[in-house]
Amino acid sequence: MTDTHVAATGTAAAAPPPGPPRNPALARAALLLLRGRTLVVLVLLVIFFSAVSSEYLTQSNLILMTKHVAINAILAIGVTFVILTGGIDLSVGSIAGLASMVGGGLLFTGLAVPGGTVFFSVAVVIVIGILVGALVGAVNGVLVTRFKVAPFIATLGMLYVARGIAQLISNGGTFPDLAGTPERGNQGFHVIGVDSWLGIPVAVWIMIVVAAAAIVVTTKTPFGRRVFAVGGNERAAVLSGIRVNRIKIAVYVISGCCAALAGLLLTSELGAAYPDTATTYELNAIAAAVLGGTALSGGRGTIIGTVMGAFVIGFLSDGLVLIGVSTFWQSVVKGAVIIFAVVTEQAQQRLQAGLSKRTA
Repeated sequence: MTDTHVAATGTAAAAPPPGPPRNPALARAALLLLRGRTLVVLVLLVIFFSAVSSEYLTQSNLILMTKHVAINAILAIGVTFVILTGGIDLSVGSIAGLASMVGGGLLFTGLAVPGGTVFFSVAVVIVIGILVGALVGAVNGVLVTRFKVAPFIATLGMLYVARGIAQLISNGGTFPDLAGTPERGNQGFHVIGVDSWLGIPVAVWIMIVVAAAAIVVTTKTPFGRRVFAVGGNERAAVLSGIRVNRIKIAVYVISGCCAALAGLLLTSELGAAYPDTATTYELNAIAAAVLGGTALSGGRGTIIGTVMGAFVIGFLSDGLVLIGVSTFWQSVVKGAVIIFAVVTEQAQQRLQAGLSKRTA
């Protein structure tokens, strides 16, 4: 068989690019529906669970569900920055657990120094916890950029490293009481995870602040434009003078900070720190980003979409629990939602490409 024949066969076997749609008006309507699919799914979920359970739309349950969403949304916002550059971060759940153990250890046992033990205020502990997340994120970024490790492998390895360090901090044990004492000056950790302001949990207010800041960064700053540029076409970004490695390291640092903050919020809510905090939360975070329209190939996505995706995942999970669905079936449903999100995202891109071809 000749090389020419092989090439011809390969060309014939290749999938043809999407052609222009036959009915442009119908295609535009379908594209609009696909773009708003996250909102549509959220509304349908609320209608369905409200019809099945009278407790679903009560004020107390809505507040509880939104509080659960806040932690996943903060995680997902950080992951979105990484995915926008074409990367992935599988370590965010473990970073959250590590920050939880660092914060819990500082509050419960303090920091041993020559001559005694030092206890920090809650504000300082939170800052230290977030800095730990930033450090781990920076290591991820360096592995990806300087050592050319694939993001999947680098963050998968860090998933185990961070979780292992979290277990080493307490030798696998738990820091059970983080209330603090007046003598140590470390009281008030419960504020961020338990208390409310104007009837809304503080964790939700923190989510709103983080989301607003992320929206401004991605839409109004040169850094945000460079993040999209790196994910859209890394080679073109390099040729245009963008320092791609710095951008990649920065997004992993952002992801680490968001993960650490989420871990501290979860620890505050539980009132105790344990090494397995936020186990598998990275899957929910990635699912929220993808469901919200962030393309895994990079270059496309919005923070608002990610937050809405987090609401879909959270409201779905809590709704299934409320109506008594088995945890095994909950996993099946979540997996189906993720597959649905990826399939519809691909359908949106094909339809948009077809419309663009017709316009051109």
